[in-house]
Formats: sequence, structure tokens, C-alpha cells
Amino acid sequence: MKLLSQYPKEVKAFLVASLVASAGGSLMWPLTTMYVFDELNRSMQDAGLVILIQSLGGIIGQLLGGALYHKVGVKRLIVGSLLLNALGLFSLPLINGYWSLLIVTMGLVGLFNAVSMPAIQAFIGFRFADRRGELFNVVYVANNIGVALGTAMSGFLAEISYHLSFVLNGVTSFGFAVFFLIYLTKLDAPKEAAGPALRKTPLSAGPGAWALLSHTRIYLYMGLGSLFLWFGNSIWNTGVSPFIISEGMSKAAYGYLWTLNGILIFAAQPLVGLIRRWLARTESSQMTASALFYLAAYVVIALMQSYPGLVLAMVLATLGEMLISPAIPAFISERAGRSAPFYIGVAGGMGAAGRVLGPYFMGTMFDSGGLTPVAWLAAATAVLSCIAFVVHARMSRHFTLPEDAGGAPPLGGTVLQKPLLDKPSES
Repeated sequence: MKLLSQYPKEVKAFLVASLVASAGGSLMWPLTTMYVFDELNRSMQDAGLVILIQSLGGIIGQLLGGALYHKVGVKRLIVGSLLLNALGLFSLPLINGYWSLLIVTMGLVGLFNAVSMPAIQAFIGFRFADRRGELFNVVYVANNIGVALGTAMSGFLAEISYHLSFVLNGVTSFGFAVFFLIYLTKLDAPKEAAGPALRKTPLSAGPGAWALLSHTRIYLYMGLGSLFLWFGNSIWNTGVSPFIISEGMSKAAYGYLWTLNGILIFAAQPLVGLIRRWLARTESSQMTASALFYLAAYVVIALMQSYPGLVLAMVLATLGEMLISPAIPAFISERAGRSAPFYIGVAGGMGAAGRVLGPYFMGTMFDSGGLTPVAWLAAATAVLSCIAFVVHARMSRHFTLPEDAGGAPPLGGTVLQKPLLDKPSES
């Protein structure tokens, strides 16, 4: 990361895009739960309902981002989604007294925040195919810096004003949309070397959605594993967050957990590199190992139920997150060719479905039984996730999308000829 100046301009732009988008999204998740539960004095079931609607918007956004990649282009997707996301955020303080309108707006915020995600991942996989593993890891780190910043700030901002945090998030989203519009408009890279995402003339649509969906080995079990994994990971927002409040701890204590997450993303890179080299060499095995780390984290929460236990659980969950985040887009980009944006969107949408179901069911369980049943439910979903990833590894071991099914390399993509970092990638 210290040699960021050696990265191409497009990569720098997308690193910033990923960081800003993930920071805004991560800021919204815990604040949404705290806002509904604490500020509006509604139940955790109501908070889960809001996050459910927000997650539904995220699913649609992921699918749209993947489906429109070749038709619309990266610039329009990201700039447009950021501007609309900012508009939704600015409106939140004005509609806090209108419950139904608040729910709809939260859904739109989730949608627009998710649209750019497949575009960012697919662009990196297309343009720098020869070093995609390294770049996905770099983008992952930038993305999780945003996650750490957003979630760490959430508790502190909640102490000041929920509405102020929404407005600041909107200002950030709007400001970056303007920056991105100017930056890509002035980008002087030749069109033939910019990849399919930056062409003014869209590429042919290729196989239809149903034809692509028929190749289940490339996405189905991986998507199901993601669904179960992110279902369980909802415990942090609809289990841990209200637990901290109900136990009388400071709201900032929740932010400290995510500060730890951000520190580990850097400090634990050597450890994760060793895991990849010794225990999980392939993307599929990294997904399975990730599920096992998440399982261990949830068992710790269920058995300890104290702040030290939450700290240990965060360490374990962060290791799981560090393994899976680069693995899914890297696997799809390698196996799906120019259809990668579609499959990245589908896999992301399936994972987002876990975020839809998790908060609602876990919020209901927390209202009736506290943290214990929520933690064991999360552990059960981690087991299901591990099983799904094992099946995915077996089903996709020797499978690559056929060229006549959209698996050909993208026209106009370039291959990076030299390493981007001064040491071998650990991804």
C-alpha cells in the first residue's frame, strides 16, 4: 500500500470510490439500528424491518449494477448512484416523523449505495486480469478501511446527533460524485485501452440472463454460502449493538469494536497471508475457512456475553472477513470472463439477501430472548455457510464458463505487465 503512487489512475479512482461507498454504507447500518431503537423508541423488530427494506434495496442495486455494466458504463453507474444516494440521505432528517416514508427512503438509500459495487469489482477484474488477485486484495483493504471508518464513527456520531451523521454522509456522497464525474471525464486513457466499461459504444449484451443463470456451478452454492454468512453477520447490528445499549455501556463501545476491525485489517495481513499460503491456497478454500472463523466468533459471543468476549469475537470475525472479501470477485473474474459483472451482481445480491433476512429474524429473537438465541442462530448459519462453500468447491473445481456462454475475455481489456507492489502478493 505504501507504493500507491505506482498504481494506474483508474485504480486509484476506484480505490477511493470503494472506500467512500463502503464508509457511507457501513455508517448507515449501525446508525439505522441505533436510530430506530434509541432515537425513535421503537422495538428491535421495527429496526430489523427497516434494515430488511434497506437490504432489499441493496439486492436490487447489486443486480442492477451487474446487469447494466456493459450497457451504461462505470462512470454513469457510480456518479448517478452516488448523487441519488446523497439525495436520499439529505432527506432523512426531514422525514423522521413519517414512519412509512422513512422506510421507503431507507430502501432507496440501500439501492443506490449498492449499484456501484459490481462495477468497481468487474472493472478491476477486466482491466488488470493478470494481477486481479493482488488488486482485489488492495481494493478489499480500501473497502474495509471505509467499513472500519464508518462503523467506528457511528457510535461517536450517535452521541452527537443522528441527523448530523446522515447529512455528513450525504455531503460525502455528493462531493465524491462531483469528483468522480470530473475525474473520469478528463481521463485521457485511450478508449481502446480503457476496457469495456469506459467505452461510449456499449458492447453487445451477450447471452441473456436466463442462459447465464443456467450455469449454476459458478455462482449458486457460493451465493448460498454468502447468504448464510451475511445472515449470521447481522448479529453485530441486531444483537451486539442493542446488547451494548441494554447493558448500559457507552455507545462508543460499539465503535471501538469496529476500530479494532480497522486496525486488524492492516495488522493481521501477514497472518492472513500465512493462512492463504499454508491452509487455503484457492479462493474456494478461503471461503470455507472464512465461514469457520465466523462460526468461532459466534460461539464466543454465545458463551461469553461480555465486552472482552465481543472483542475476541471481533478478532475472529475480522479474519473471516479478510479471507472472503477478495475471494469471491477474484473467483468469478477468473471463471466467468466478460460475464463476470453479471455473476458478481448475482452473488452480491444473494449475499445481500442474508442481510435482508438476518436483521428481521435476529431483531425479533433479541426482543424475546436477548443475545443468547441470536448468537446460536448466527452459529447455525455459519455451519450452513461452510457446507455450501464446500459443495461449491467440489462443483466448480474444473469449471470455467464456456466462451459461447459469455466466458470469453472482454474486448478492449488490458493486462498489467509488471507487479504493482514491490513484493509478492499474498492474496
